[in-house]
Amino acid sequence: MMRRPTRPRAYAPDPAAPPGRPCDMPGCHEAGEYRAPKSRTSLNDYHWFCLEHVRAYNAGWDFYKGMSPAEVEAQLRADTSWQRPTWPIGSLGHTAWDEDVLRDPLHILAAARMKGTQRPDPHQTPAELRGPLATLGLSWPTTLDAVKTRYKELAKRHHPDANGGSRDAEERLKTINLAYAALRSRLGNEVRVAATG
Repeated sequence: MMRRPTRPRAYAPDPAAPPGRPCDMPGCHEAGEYRAPKSRTSLNDYHWFCLEHVRAYNAGWDFYKGMSPAEVEAQLRADTSWQRPTWPIGSLGHTAWDEDVLRDPLHILAAARMKGTQRPDPHQTPAELRGPLATLGLSWPTTLDAVKTRYKELAKRHHPDANGGSRDAEERLKTINLAYAALRSRLGNEVRVAATG
């Protein structure tokens, strides 16, 4: 017959209990074999109770008793990081790089920082698109759909047939066509890169 491994009962006395210590409940002469924290501010300072009184004490224990909702929220947030200080990502910025302590013999981290500072602003209009955007009356950033919609409007308005065969309208339409081709090419490439990337 196999013997089961002995396992302490869930309510077994605390092995760290001081031997011969009586229960801290006034009037109780049982052995104080179970510990319970005295308060939330001193969780490592314990009362020692008998089993009956530690059960009663635990039933009435409320860690958050007397705390405001804001204090409860702050305590819960602190508990999610094991009471360790935390900061939002990026809040330390470049000061997080301590050049004296950080050893980077291959200069990999320095290159990454430099690359990050040279990243172009996505809202800054590319030089080669300023003219085409002005021709179509659009601003950067824009989308291929917005360019197509605007092109159709301008093509209808400036088509020579809609302007009695006007030579000026024909020249204006040529300029619009060139601007549309430049924007369509650039934005079409960006869409393809995003789809494959």
